Amino acid sequence: MSYENRNIDSTDHRDGPGPELMGANTLIGNDVYNQKEEDLGNIKEIMLDTQTGNVCYAVLSSGGILGIGEKLFAVPWSALTLDTENKRFTLNVEADRLKNAPGFDKDQWPNMADASWAQSIHSYYGTSSDSTTKPNTRHV
Repeated sequence: MSYENRNIDSTDHRDGPGPELMGANTLIGNDVYNQKEEDLGNIKEIMLDTQTGNVCYAVLSSGGILGIGEKLFAVPWSALTLDTENKRFTLNVEADRLKNAPGFDKDQWPNMADASWAQSIHSYYGTSSDSTTKPNTRHV
């Protein structure tokens, strides 16, 4: 079940806990756009730090058809903004910059627990590794 099917918005919380607290499975498959309304891809996975319980990354799938040729990107969770009006996420990255972002394919995931890898990802997206627990929420 995706976020869109839950009918959750910023004003009506009868169908669920609302945008402040959501099940991770409701976010899988959600679209990600930038401020120019360019479709950047969709959320493929949500990566949790099992030691702290923090959400660290959303794995963004971009390009390809039916999973063939797609590229995956680990995007710091704090780099995303939940857009409750459009029921999607916003990432402040130009489409061309995302194409050149450090990515990986579905058969060769990076070691996301490696501190130097994490630092390079946070540096690329302009986020701090201390701010990985929740995305911004835009109630429109």
